[in-house]
Amino acid sequence: MDISSLYNISSNAIRSAYESSKAATLSPAALNNDQDVFASFLDSAVANIKETNAYLSDAENEKIRFAMGEAENTHDLTIAMQKASEAFQYTVAVRDKFLEAYKEIMNIQI
Repeated sequence: MDISSLYNISSNAIRSAYESSKAATLSPAALNNDQDVFASFLDSAVANIKETNAYLSDAENEKIRFAMGEAENTHDLTIAMQKASEAFQYTVAVRDKFLEAYKEIMNIQI
């Protein structure tokens, strides 16, 4: 089934997908767009790693403050540790999926 038969449906998502599929060619502009998309993805991944490192650093600082008696409640420590844990788990999951995709690509027969 071709997406062009769905063009008359009043969905902006379907209409934009149809328009972008018509415009997709191997022109230099499309290749530059692909490079921009990859650069954007790479920048996003680096920003995610930096944010995870910041959360881990904040959690470590809260642990030190609590150990030295500077923190009066455990609430801030618990929140910082939970943020760090969630961010780290997310980063590891993304890394694992990336490596899995890389292995799949490497196993493709040409």
